[in-house]
Amino acid sequence: MIKKLFQKKSTIDEIDDVELRAQKLLEEKDAEMRVRTYIGKSDILITILFMIWAVFQLYANTIGAVDAMMLRAWHILFLLVFTFIIYPTYRKEKKQRTAPPIWDFVLIGATIVSFGYMIQNYTSIALRGGYLETVDYIIAGIAMLLVFEVARRACPSMAVLGLVFLAYNFLGPYVPGELGHVGFSIKRVLSHMFWGSQGIFGVGIGVSATYIFLFIVFGAFLKYSGFSQFINDMALTLVGQSPGGPAKVAVLASALLGMINGSAIANVATTGTITIPLMKETGYKSEFAAAVEAVASTGGQFAPPIMGAVGFVMAEFLGVSYTEVLLAACIPAFLYYLTLIFAVHFEAKKLGLKGISKDHIPDVWVVIKTRGHLIIPLVVLIAMMFKGYTPLYAAVYAIFATVAASWLNKETRMYPATIVKATVEGARGVLSVGVSCVVIGVIIGTVSLTGLGLNFGYIVLRIVGEGQLLLGGVMVMIMSIVLGMGVPGVAAYVIVAAVAVPVLVNVGASMMAAHMFCLIYACLSNITPPVAMSSYVASGIAKSNQTKTSLIAMKLGLTGFILPFFFLDNPILLLGQGEGISTMTTIMAVITASLGVIALSGGLQGMLLKHCNIIERLLLIAVGILAIDTSGMTDVIAVALFVVVLCLQKFKKTVDVQLA
Repeated sequence: MIKKLFQKKSTIDEIDDVELRAQKLLEEKDAEMRVRTYIGKSDILITILFMIWAVFQLYANTIGAVDAMMLRAWHILFLLVFTFIIYPTYRKEKKQRTAPPIWDFVLIGATIVSFGYMIQNYTSIALRGGYLETVDYIIAGIAMLLVFEVARRACPSMAVLGLVFLAYNFLGPYVPGELGHVGFSIKRVLSHMFWGSQGIFGVGIGVSATYIFLFIVFGAFLKYSGFSQFINDMALTLVGQSPGGPAKVAVLASALLGMINGSAIANVATTGTITIPLMKETGYKSEFAAAVEAVASTGGQFAPPIMGAVGFVMAEFLGVSYTEVLLAACIPAFLYYLTLIFAVHFEAKKLGLKGISKDHIPDVWVVIKTRGHLIIPLVVLIAMMFKGYTPLYAAVYAIFATVAASWLNKETRMYPATIVKATVEGARGVLSVGVSCVVIGVIIGTVSLTGLGLNFGYIVLRIVGEGQLLLGGVMVMIMSIVLGMGVPGVAAYVIVAAVAVPVLVNVGASMMAAHMFCLIYACLSNITPPVAMSSYVASGIAKSNQTKTSLIAMKLGLTGFILPFFFLDNPILLLGQGEGISTMTTIMAVITASLGVIALSGGLQGMLLKHCNIIERLLLIAVGILAIDTSGMTDVIAVALFVVVLCLQKFKKTVDVQLA
């Protein structure tokens, strides 16, 4: 439906050109998009292998009695084999092939031997008290080299980061101050990283082998069922005709699709090829259109109910049910997108932009009738989790519910060929994130082996002092953004949580607030210069200035940057957190915070009822900060100031009419 809107002013060739440019940008900026394609029998064989992997994962996570360590080992084995098959050795390698190059067959053989050895001998080594022989160390060394080779191909930034942490194990004696340590031998490091439970077989790959795999496959099934088209059409019916309608469609569609696919960059490249040109044709500037798409796609990673699979990782770390994490994320995600919606609305009013013509808006009842049934899988997923089923069981049932629901309408039916495509695409989508999770094991293993987390926490405490939550938060914010740059959302959160959460807890934050704080800032690294991957991909699609696009994106996402500091001290904005907080108190906090983000949007865009002068803009920004704060006195002051601004605007409007 959205593509039809272009046919009035643009040709299909122009749309294809935008999509081609987006694909090139993805390949340039995102290593996970630089993949080989196979033709002939190799393509069929690889498809069969992906199907075998998917079936094994579904079996192991539901009715199969597979030991946790064995599941992780098999998962890494599959990850490495498929990465060697799919990802090229170097950037300019020929992409279309009939078979992998000979050296990849050698690496695949080494992978099967090393991880097969681990699967075969892990139990016997554990029974002899963990005593390792020379061959065990050799196998561990080969496995670690293979891990860093696949990381170099699929996620170079993670490979560099992992190498830095790995080197820290050996270079500790040369590091001055409290971050130094006595250093460890190669045998000790290999034992910890490969044969222990806190290295590459730790919590990172454990989450990849369970939650991440199943929910990425679920997202692929939703896509092939036509759910994406349903979201786009519903967004058009809801906000398409309002001022700046295309931008609001971009916000809603990117939010809903972004939370499913878990990759802000990929979401920008898919939805942005449609929404960014549409926003530009409506009258938005290129930089603004690109920034809107980047900010909307980034927020999907912490937007319930799926949160790009990050929420399940957080629940695992916290040892709580996913529903508790889901509830805690509701208000921050709502306020983040409310800010963005009003920002694009005020910008449209300022520029005098109109909405989309009614002729191009689908009828809401037709949309619901033809594709409304596709929301059933999400209902099944959420209902099962609220009833106490594990997210893994809920995800599997939701996958089957997607297929069943698709058959309720002839236009959306998923036939066997479509199911195979969805399964293969989902399994392929796991590769880069899964490889990142393997490297995360090296990072977390280093933190646990060297005591880096504790030492870093002590240093921060000494700098900011105990109880200095604000200063501690600032340091963690900077660290979260830096560590999250260029890293997939799930991986960014896990890295930051391993190092930064203990710091926040030591300065007085609750566990949930600390984890949510780290998650949001790790995600926002996608729009934060100098890396700002989402902003740069969106900028390439829009042909806009990259620096300006990133700065506008930061302005549009400002609520995401300031909100965590408010719930860090007072968890009232995290549903279900904090003792003795009444429902009415929470409702009032949400209402005033909503007023705050609307005022903040108006102040930043320079528009409310009319164009704002500098005084009105400063007052609105002050209202935003005061209203987001949850204390009663600041809310009263915020409301009073907001009324003052409204009166000034109303008076200005009356004067303008009289003068006219």
